[in-house]
Amino acid sequence: MTVAVPHASHWGAFDALVEDGRVTAVRPFARDRFPGSLIESVPDIVHASCRIDRPYVRAGYLRHGPRSGALRGGEAFVPVDWDTAIRLVSGELDRVRQAHGNTAIFGGSYGWSSAGRFHHARTQLHRCLNALGGCTGQLTNYSYAAGMTLMPHIVGTNDCITGPATDWPSIIANARVLLCFGGLPLKNGEVCSGGAGEGQYRRWLREAGAAGIRIVNVSPLRQDAPDFLRAEWLPIRPGTDTALMLALAHEIVAEGREDKDFLATHCTGWPILRAYILGGSDGQPKTPEWAASITGIAAATIVELARAIATQPTMITSAWSIQRQDYGEQPYWMTVALAAITGGIGRPGTGFTFGYGSINGVGNPRHDLPVPALSAGRNPTGLFIPVARVTDMLEKPGGVCEYNGKRIVYPDTKLIYWAGGNPFHHHQDLNRFLRAWARAETIVVHEPWWTALARHADIVLPATTTLERNDIAASSRDRFVMAMKQAVPTQGQARNDVAIFADIADALGVRERFTEQRDEGAWLRHLYDTARAGWTAAGLETPDFDRFWDAGHLEFTPPERPFVLFEGFRADPYAEPLNTPSGKVELFSETIAGFGYDDCPGHPVWRAPKEWLGAPEAARFPLHLLSFQPATRLHGQLDQGRVSLASKVAGREPILIGPADAAARGIKTGDVVRIFNDRGACLGGAVVTEGILPGVVAMATGAWLDPLEPGAPGALCVHGNPNVLTRDEGTSRLGQGPVAQSCLVEIERWTEPVPPVRVHAPPPIEEE
Repeated sequence: MTVAVPHASHWGAFDALVEDGRVTAVRPFARDRFPGSLIESVPDIVHASCRIDRPYVRAGYLRHGPRSGALRGGEAFVPVDWDTAIRLVSGELDRVRQAHGNTAIFGGSYGWSSAGRFHHARTQLHRCLNALGGCTGQLTNYSYAAGMTLMPHIVGTNDCITGPATDWPSIIANARVLLCFGGLPLKNGEVCSGGAGEGQYRRWLREAGAAGIRIVNVSPLRQDAPDFLRAEWLPIRPGTDTALMLALAHEIVAEGREDKDFLATHCTGWPILRAYILGGSDGQPKTPEWAASITGIAAATIVELARAIATQPTMITSAWSIQRQDYGEQPYWMTVALAAITGGIGRPGTGFTFGYGSINGVGNPRHDLPVPALSAGRNPTGLFIPVARVTDMLEKPGGVCEYNGKRIVYPDTKLIYWAGGNPFHHHQDLNRFLRAWARAETIVVHEPWWTALARHADIVLPATTTLERNDIAASSRDRFVMAMKQAVPTQGQARNDVAIFADIADALGVRERFTEQRDEGAWLRHLYDTARAGWTAAGLETPDFDRFWDAGHLEFTPPERPFVLFEGFRADPYAEPLNTPSGKVELFSETIAGFGYDDCPGHPVWRAPKEWLGAPEAARFPLHLLSFQPATRLHGQLDQGRVSLASKVAGREPILIGPADAAARGIKTGDVVRIFNDRGACLGGAVVTEGILPGVVAMATGAWLDPLEPGAPGALCVHGNPNVLTRDEGTSRLGQGPVAQSCLVEIERWTEPVPPVRVHAPPPIEEE
């Protein structure tokens, strides 16, 4: 007998079809008119052969105890019982905090974790550690760290990145040009943090295309706009978006087409930025001819585009990806400046927003409502590092990180605790990271699967998947709240993160502080009822928890009136000022200028990336590698599922390369190739395509790291993880975001026997 159980995930809502205690298939949520394909991998991941079936301890750790300098990843693991595992973890937490203080505990776990709002591993981890006196935490994220640090200085909020954004109905009704730096990739619209009941992004793109809006895809990749949009493709050299924006601004100003009234009444610092654009402050006018030599886009094309956006209602959008580069703050700042110059900010369907096409839900019509959410509590240490600076922290205890006007002193990290994330996907320069990772004395990981993170841990605790527990999925970007009902029994000896942390908290005397004497069911009711009080205050009638749970979902009706970002500010900047020092759009920021950062001065500027096709290093590594988010999984999640596996080329992660670059290297589609630079090397499967700028190659992130020699930093990744190649450096001292998109490589055909991919099977296991 088949039973359909309602559930949800970051990659969509679905019914899990269960037979004899196993998920055999999934069926899309009935209300989702545009379901994605990623849900098809769900049965594979729940019952994968690489599930961790019981607690394990690295053999060397079990024999010798905690110590610094252990290069993890090459040793076998020994199974232990849960009592032993809890004793080891709680004992280490207590030892480290007593001997070195709580800042010596690093609570990592950046990542998407579960869509469930209660069983959210990162929140549960920090809730437990905070109950024990805190830890060193992380702030910002890998997705848009530079932008989220910058925007509060410029427009007083991060709503332009996280939402609510000017919604698609407003764009479709009012914009005539949609200028997209980084494009509008369809694949990213398949996922939504917190879960989504309906994948609306595809719908809005189709309506935008049908509305006759001129859509311009400014990207090295044609695929960054789906074919049905019939978008103009403007291939641009990676890392040069700021130069193009400056040249567009120059042409508009030179022809006297800037919105002088808006710049005078709603902005501060325009005379300073104008002088820079025209060359008065540095002697270099930012003309289309100047930008053509940098971007590879013809000056005449820049002139025509500048006139179009100056004379027609235009929405300017920049993808999250374009700020993940050297000086990544600059294209975001200049996006705002260009929208101010054209005068579109606060008008229906125009202005600027970041992230259309970066995630499902940006631009969805929605009410600004609370969602059920568990609090991690306050971190008593007050110590946080920018998320992408973890290697620096491990390498340089006592060193200083300059960030956003502050000086953060790195702690001496002794214990790393990770749950609900995977730095071996997110972080850059993994070989450097592995050497820094070895400095920790103890590494504890919760994982359902034998990922690279689990293989590089000391104590591995098997966590359940979402299908083995009850939860609530909800996102501020989506109008549905979804019941995530347990579909199958717990697999092996896996346990929920909550139960694991409750036992650790119990061993250390803080169980009640952690659990508040609520079990899973009580917590779900509490979180739902708390959110429901906010819905009621907004004038919305909603069912009680029992009726919601029985129905399996709750749906909010979209608002009738389209939302326009900064509409009130546009109408009256004195009555509704921005939360900036001037109350206006800061085209020049006295605050940022006062920090004295030469890598991020007081107004947007062009800075040549350290690695790009115009750099001296391009003589040795002449191809610019872009590492993009995959279409076949979410980051590293679902890599062992059928959708991801079907996309592999010769069992490796595909790498896109243009015909001329492929021919020059004797490469054809289907070949296994070696991609390399001074930081590392990996194998990939070549896909030759016309839809990529010459000199550029592109490879999705998320293939599980699979070194040819496990435990040896610098070993060839045989599976195709591009982060063995990317550089680990901050965007600037302001944002300290990752710079993964500033990366030069070379490629050659692999002529040796092709090594097997082993990472989707368990590592060596020793019996105690």
